[in-house]
Amino acid sequence: MPTTAQLRKAVIISEKLDALEAELAAILGGSSKPAKAAKEPKAEKAKKTKRVMSPEAREKIAAAQRKRWAKTKKAAPKA
Repeated sequence: MPTTAQLRKAVIISEKLDALEAELAAILGGSSKPAKAAKEPKAEKAKKTKRVMSPEAREKIAAAQRKRWAKTKKAAPKA
């Protein structure tokens, strides 16, 4: 636990730091502390749209699946 003398010294150092930061800001014309809120906002992601498949494409996929099922049923031994 810090003593009262250490706390007083810490307050004095803190005040000196604040004064130096203010002087630096006056020289540079701005804040000497990095601004966390000054970050650039992230670009908004493009909203994903639902894909629409044409009826012809759906039929083509369905026909290919029926063909695969027929092939597996034909190869399977009958019980």
